[in-house]
Amino acid sequence: MRSHRSGRPLVPAYLSTSGVARPSRNSLERLSVLTSTAGPVFGDLPAAQHALLQSLEGGSLTVVEAAALLRLPVSAVRVLAAALIDQGLVTARPPVPPAAQPDHDLLKRVADGLRALKL
Repeated sequence: MRSHRSGRPLVPAYLSTSGVARPSRNSLERLSVLTSTAGPVFGDLPAAQHALLQSLEGGSLTVVEAAALLRLPVSAVRVLAAALIDQGLVTARPPVPPAAQPDHDLLKRVADGLRALKL
């Protein structure tokens, strides 16, 4: 919920984490990929954790994407995700290291070649 005048949240972000300031695990990075491991959850989860689980129902999101979708700071989403991981409802995969990513120049040349074949 946001204020109409300033666009600022009416509820501070730390309340979405029940006042917890740090995640229970330090392995969650901004680009860690979160995936739900459970179907619909009907337990007694806080609203913010429930919203995060709902956003993961269709697939996987990075921590940053989830933060943007939920309109919460990344630090708050890290706390929420860590709590869900501790409960076994979410898994987290570390981001792909830069050395393992494909060469962008090679991909551009392949795409150009495919376009040339199409014409």
